[in-house]
Amino acid sequence: MEPADLVIDRLATVATPDVVHRDAAIAARAGRLVAVGPRELVLRAVEPVEDATVIDATGMSAIPGLVDCHTHAVWAGSRVDEFDRRAQGQSYEQIAAAGGGIKATVTGVRASSDEELTVLATTRLARMRTLGTTTAEVKSGYGLDAAHEAAMLRAAHAAGRAANMRVTGTCLALHALPPEAESADAFVRLAIDEILPACAPLATAADCFLERGAFSADECRPYLAAAKERGLTLRIHGDQFSECGAIPLAAELGAASVDHLEQTGPEGVRLLAASGVAAVCLPLCALYLDLPMPPARALADAGARVVLATDFNPGSAPSESMLSTMNLACTQLRLSCSEALAAATTAPAAVLGLRDEVGRLAPGHAADIVLLDDPDWRIACYHLGEVPARVF
Repeated sequence: MEPADLVIDRLATVATPDVVHRDAAIAARAGRLVAVGPRELVLRAVEPVEDATVIDATGMSAIPGLVDCHTHAVWAGSRVDEFDRRAQGQSYEQIAAAGGGIKATVTGVRASSDEELTVLATTRLARMRTLGTTTAEVKSGYGLDAAHEAAMLRAAHAAGRAANMRVTGTCLALHALPPEAESADAFVRLAIDEILPACAPLATAADCFLERGAFSADECRPYLAAAKERGLTLRIHGDQFSECGAIPLAAELGAASVDHLEQTGPEGVRLLAASGVAAVCLPLCALYLDLPMPPARALADAGARVVLATDFNPGSAPSESMLSTMNLACTQLRLSCSEALAAATTAPAAVLGLRDEVGRLAPGHAADIVLLDDPDWRIACYHLGEVPARVF
């Protein structure tokens, strides 16, 4: 029998991608799952240690800890004024062109210390954890020079430790042109020569914003190629406001994902499905900015790997909730509850290179468990807003 220091017994359901167990139990030891399934089998397979935690979860269900593979959780300053301006008719792109948007947050980050950024990010990540997220990718991109981009990633990792959140870092050097940049080409060179070397030890991936008003495919290509040479996984913000070549570039360079996809048309859907590049859909952002929803149903039907994430950031998705994202996936993107669960667990885990670590309730995986106060796990998708939950 396997020793266990955590046993969650009498669960109505345990839902993990590909299988739902009823009248179930979960057992773990030292933070790793040792048995999951029908309670008779689990209880026969494990022996609780002397000081084990045993939980009677009658009337509850369990799902894997949610994996948010696209966040901008480190920032300083407020963008609430921009929200009010959008409510009065201005667009996100108009506000950005007038000096708001990303550049406004850059000002706040550059004026903040490492400690201030860490405190702010810790509060946000702790809030994400109460909403069922146990793993989060956190991007830089609001510093736009080597010192501040690295400071953002240091703050992300420190905040993750403080909030008991597993964090991966992504260097988003090509997010916007900083005010001091002479040209886009000059800033790309700086990103390659200075920002990437400073951030690579703190990151597992590199990202860029390939969009009109941001960076072109020709500007992103050398930066992504340099990141790949450093062993970083490639990510691309693409097709948010226009189709500017993000998906072809991702396929060309073997990127892990293209994220946003609000403007992706049939040819982009076909290319993503054929390429194996993951399609990260951010429905909270589309809702918040009143953009078309990404074509998740068409992508799934075409065989693409559909992924969900919050895009948590101060300007276009100020929400920490993967649960709300899953609800929108079902109500707006036309995914089933089972598809939404997979897109919020195993699929983003694969994007982050953590396929064998998180996103699934199975022996050997991390004991990242979300208990839901309902016998039907689909409450995670059904309820619009907060779902009563305990997170391990």
